[in-house]
Amino acid sequence: MTDLFTERKNLICRLIEDPHYVPMKEKELAVFMQVKPEDRGELTRVLESLLAEGRLMRTKRGRYQKPEEKELTGIFAAHAKGFGFVRAEGAEGDIYIPAECVHGAFDGDTVKITLLPQRNGQRPEGEVTEIIARAFTQVVGTYEQSQNFGFVIPDNQKLLKDIYIAKENRHGAVDGHKVVAEITDYGKQNRSPEGKIVEILGHANDPGVDILSLVRAYGLPEAFPERVRNQAQRVAGSGQVSEADRAGRRDLRDLVMVTIDGEDAKDLDDAVSLTVEGDLYHLGVHIADVTNYVQENSALDWEAKERGTSVYLADRVIPMLPHALSNGICSLNAGEDRLALSCLMDIDQKGNVVNYEIAESVICVDRRMSYTDVKKILEDRDAAVCEEYETLVPMFEQMAVLSSLLRQKRKERGAVDFDFPECKIILDRQGNPLEIKPYERNTATKLIEDFMLAANETVAQHFYWLEAPFVYRVHDNPDPEKMEKLALFLHNFGYHIRMSSDGTGTREIRPKELQKLLEQADSTPEEALIARLALRSMKRASYDMACGGHFGLATRYYCHFTSPIRRYPDLQIHRIIKEFLRGRLTEERIAHYREILPGVAEHSSKTERRADEAERETDKLKKVQYMENHIGEVFTGVVSGVTGWGLYVELPNTVEGLVHISSLEGDYFLYDEANYELKGQMTGRTYRLGQTLRVKAAFADRFQRTIDFVLAGGEEYGEGSAEADRE
Repeated sequence: MTDLFTERKNLICRLIEDPHYVPMKEKELAVFMQVKPEDRGELTRVLESLLAEGRLMRTKRGRYQKPEEKELTGIFAAHAKGFGFVRAEGAEGDIYIPAECVHGAFDGDTVKITLLPQRNGQRPEGEVTEIIARAFTQVVGTYEQSQNFGFVIPDNQKLLKDIYIAKENRHGAVDGHKVVAEITDYGKQNRSPEGKIVEILGHANDPGVDILSLVRAYGLPEAFPERVRNQAQRVAGSGQVSEADRAGRRDLRDLVMVTIDGEDAKDLDDAVSLTVEGDLYHLGVHIADVTNYVQENSALDWEAKERGTSVYLADRVIPMLPHALSNGICSLNAGEDRLALSCLMDIDQKGNVVNYEIAESVICVDRRMSYTDVKKILEDRDAAVCEEYETLVPMFEQMAVLSSLLRQKRKERGAVDFDFPECKIILDRQGNPLEIKPYERNTATKLIEDFMLAANETVAQHFYWLEAPFVYRVHDNPDPEKMEKLALFLHNFGYHIRMSSDGTGTREIRPKELQKLLEQADSTPEEALIARLALRSMKRASYDMACGGHFGLATRYYCHFTSPIRRYPDLQIHRIIKEFLRGRLTEERIAHYREILPGVAEHSSKTERRADEAERETDKLKKVQYMENHIGEVFTGVVSGVTGWGLYVELPNTVEGLVHISSLEGDYFLYDEANYELKGQMTGRTYRLGQTLRVKAAFADRFQRTIDFVLAGGEEYGEGSAEADRE
């Protein structure tokens, strides 16, 4: 039975929904509805309740009317529990889509939504009204056979429905096969999507099928089309640089230079040289001239542009260019003449580039060096290695000095250096992980990093002041709200972040402030906590035609110039550089580049994100497989994330797992979002970001790519815990 208060609310709703209703103020409504003076208070209460429920809105002039329906378009991001979010243009934040309002949208679909009435204090909610474009036409998953039909269970946890496969559409798939299914019908609210098998990848347990499934899921192009392979073979020719190609280039073959890479690298696209004259260092960064072989609008160029980047997975590399180029004529192999673009810089004792030249060149690398051997020379002083490379040792020692100068120069201007380890996964021939270890950053890796950064900055600055169309690498300033929140939290630890005004009333942080913060936290119990929070408040770098600066490097000018074999933006700007050097950057060519570069920048940013996600998911998969063989073992790790459902703990080898909140014994723990911690209601015990814990590997789920830890018995609190801090 409906109560009187509800009846009155419904009466007002029917009134304002009437097509003849004209918005009225409260007093006008009272007169129109003949509300007695003594009942005016009840009318106010009814109106306020309807406002709170979002069934009514009040204009700036105080008139009541039906809430405005606002349609927005955006990308739907699904959650494994059925609900989702839409990031739409014109909306300040993500819009929550309840499960009952998803209406068949898949993760990644472009959708049109209508905003739902907003309750006071609640986040904006919406309802999917139209699916404009589907993100998925194919699904990768495991085939399960029933008597007269089958299903494909998607690997993607955000695809919530299995794909129905009619018997005649299974095309040879059997139970347990990893398959690619093409979606023929996306289904309805209460009906499964339908599809047909278009590719059988192999049995789920066959070697390599796990990563091949990820390759297909991310739409990574593997084999090159025949016309692209044929063109690569033609342009590579004999693998030798011709006399015609050398014509008009600076001959630098007498300059002593080396490549320094990992032992297993095959696409060597950068070489370095160094001579010292008085107080000046003459640094040469020599980059493979890929554009000599990849002409604009050729089949090779279109394929490279589509791929955007090489993708480095645990058991394979998916190159941007065919091996005939990437490992052949374009690779700066020792003892072979190669074409290059050289950035020749004169650097003073303070790390300033006081003069430079960018030139087309012919080079010949003297020795192929590995990071390991250069480290043995510079750090370990290994007698045998020093003897083997005796003639090069003085140059390496000078390089180490220059590297320190360049690094100090970057530090002085405020560059932020996050030293979180990446991992290297060692596999056996069947693709099983044998070892996972963090990549080592040493003197040799930092040396190459410093020289490449110097070249990238120099080239970017040169073309910025030319006002030529170009592709820059841009890293925007952190979000001010995130930084304000971080500053407030760190104040509790005695750290202070100084925010400054940008002149428009918005407060921002300068790179130097973050650098100072990380230095102050160095070797303290909260170092890991502060570094992780600072990193999470940073934005993602991307490609853009506008030179927006690079926050992390604290530089106004930056681009990617040094890896044209594996990154399309580098290859693209090489083309522009060469046209400028040859005097061919005419108004017509400038107009051409202004037209195509926005698309190049946007697509390159997307393919970079795709590659990063595929590489990350592949690593997660292999880490799960690795931990399957270490269940029950105890490890020491650092809390890398705190959520309402538990703690994420990262081990020194970069493996990360979840300690679920339900496994935390001895208390009832609540999530304190403001302080990034779980806190016990009765004991006051806390688990927080950056804390060191001893954990036991409890479970590894290969399908969901998750690892579960539990706290090691009797050792709940490790170094960096609240208890340890107080002792």
